[in-house]
Amino acid sequence: MNDERDRGVVTAFVLGLAMCFMVTAGMAVDGGRIVATRVEAADHAENAARVGAQQVSLLRLGWRLLDPVKAKHAAEEYLNSHGISGQVIVGLRTVNVTVTLKQQTTLLRLVGIGSQTVTATRTAELVES
Repeated sequence: MNDERDRGVVTAFVLGLAMCFMVTAGMAVDGGRIVATRVEAADHAENAARVGAQQVSLLRLGWRLLDPVKAKHAAEEYLNSHGISGQVIVGLRTVNVTVTLKQQTTLLRLVGIGSQTVTATRTAELVES
């Protein structure tokens, strides 16, 4: 016998279960894309820092110091050539680059998460050879 109070209980359960599956799928799909974006940001920050650290001056005097203007320009040029903005800080022997990228979500947008911002900072240091 069907009781009138039980009507709609299965529908609510199935709806709740479907929402759980959507959130789990969203975390898997969009989470993977966010991790890939984080790796991309780290790669670009590392490469820009490395390019900047190659701008060495005072070699003829026997010193190895970074040319801060050339190092900053080279790192920023690398980022610009890849369509990425970032922050470049140059010291006497280091180039520090921070890259911030935004990844749009697809499935997590259904629960109100439209995008995720990821940041990566990498440093290249001038070493003695």
